[in-house]
Amino acid sequence: MLKTLFKQTKGVRLISVLTPLCMIGEVIMEMIVPRLMSSIIDDGVTAGNMQHIYTVGGWMILAAIVGLVFGVGGAVFGSAAATGLARNLRKSMFANIQTFSFANIDKYSTAGLVTRMTTDVTNIQNAYQMSLRMSIRAPASLIVAMVMSFAINRQLASIYLAAAILLACVLVFIMSHATRYFDQAFHRYDDLNESVQENVSAIRVVKAYVREKFEGEKFRKASEALRSLFMRAELILSWNSPAMMLTVYSCILLISWFGARMIISSGATAFTTGELMSMLAYCMNILMSLMMLSMVFVMISMSAASAHRVAEVLDEKSDLHDPEEPVMEVKNGAVEFDHVCFRYKKDGRDVLSDINLNIRSGETIGIIGGTGSAKSSLVQLLPRLYDVSAGHVRIGGIDVRNYDLEVLRNSVAMVLQKNELFSGTIAENLRWGNEHATQEELEEACRQACADEFIERFPDKYETHIEQGGTNVSGGQKQRLCIARALLKKPKILILDDSTSAVDTATDAKIRKSFADKIPGTTVFIVAQRISSVESADHVLVLDGGKVSGYGTPAEMLATNKIYQEVYNSQKQGGGDFDEKGGEA
Repeated sequence: MLKTLFKQTKGVRLISVLTPLCMIGEVIMEMIVPRLMSSIIDDGVTAGNMQHIYTVGGWMILAAIVGLVFGVGGAVFGSAAATGLARNLRKSMFANIQTFSFANIDKYSTAGLVTRMTTDVTNIQNAYQMSLRMSIRAPASLIVAMVMSFAINRQLASIYLAAAILLACVLVFIMSHATRYFDQAFHRYDDLNESVQENVSAIRVVKAYVREKFEGEKFRKASEALRSLFMRAELILSWNSPAMMLTVYSCILLISWFGARMIISSGATAFTTGELMSMLAYCMNILMSLMMLSMVFVMISMSAASAHRVAEVLDEKSDLHDPEEPVMEVKNGAVEFDHVCFRYKKDGRDVLSDINLNIRSGETIGIIGGTGSAKSSLVQLLPRLYDVSAGHVRIGGIDVRNYDLEVLRNSVAMVLQKNELFSGTIAENLRWGNEHATQEELEEACRQACADEFIERFPDKYETHIEQGGTNVSGGQKQRLCIARALLKKPKILILDDSTSAVDTATDAKIRKSFADKIPGTTVFIVAQRISSVESADHVLVLDGGKVSGYGTPAEMLATNKIYQEVYNSQKQGGGDFDEKGGEA
């Protein structure tokens, strides 16, 4: 973990070193001031030497200014180092997440990843800044102040030593009990963020079912659980201040009492008034240093869980890799499944079992099956969103694992079940398929996807702004835009994973006809629930429980396959779809 996080300090290592150096400089100046003050009192005020007061006073001012410069430098360098580390962590986490396969993504919740990139990184940032400044300053101040105290008077300094040891024990006890609750609290952040994310993304459903109170109560419980843990931790930490104050005032009283007696008994020869003033100043330095150290340890303990969670994402490696000598061209859209088996987890059950298929380039393949029959899992193997557990998937006669990933995925366009549109214009969303696409190419792709008919009705046409997630367009419009986006890739293979479910059957038929006319050389996979979507396919694949139940022409499946017959009869006996004459969806 520490090695992983250290790599992220690249670019901020110099200022990370300068920060503690500035802190040491500030401590030295702070420790000099009490000694100079002692000299002013003993050799200046007591002796009536004004020249000495002016001289030493000048040195005190200089020491204070130098200490201030070091302090400001430490603060500036520390802030720059901590914010730089946070920037590097977020950048590296985001970049690594982009390399994840679907299998890697499945390990984390969306809320968990958001928490790691926000709250957890902020915790690390705060801990790093405090560590750079206080983890050096506090021990240095403690050691120097203790040495200076013993140099003045060993007997009185022993009071500091005893008090420091006692206070350290109390602070360690408080810290160990508080950090336990902090560790638990950070895991609650995921629940809280998940509640917020779920509610906001599904706010229309919440309002439609009048579930505001239910969602509010769920959020309240998550928030209350987090508050309760932090409250317990903070209540324990609140004992820091009383323990500190008790120790400080006890030391001041003891030093003042015994110091005054020593001054009077020796006639200010063995121990002077100025030295007493220095001892009292060092008292605050020693005990405040202990307090700062305790807070550093608490902050580090708080961030330890966050550091582990962040390092977990940074260390996560995609289970999909380019071969050493990748194939850089997909010749055609011919597909072969050779005894393919697939499971999501190594120790899980097979989702797909012994799939054997040979599909010629340019064919249209319809895929149907019940819920959970692994239709989506099958087509996700083509662009290597997942890798097979056994067997081979070949495109153009070459195993997909031998292709360069970018080349393969640019040759296989996939419109997923839950395809998303991003905030921006329609044109910007379409150019995800081809960032260099001309306006004519955009319009042609939209005509093929039957998206041009509603785009032209918008006042701004292709410059119409799309809200995040495509919330300002209908489900059918979103699907057609996603299909157009996929077509702009000019793929060898086009996969429509239930991507016309929100489109009326007439429009669905138009889209399929345009594919046959405009991209005849492209192999098309249509995963659908509607028989009408696969009736015109060259072949239909029927899946049942992750196994091939039937494969052949639609007519052959209707004559021989029971599952296909049941679906066909259930959808056709009603006299067809209500929207077969067309309509907006």
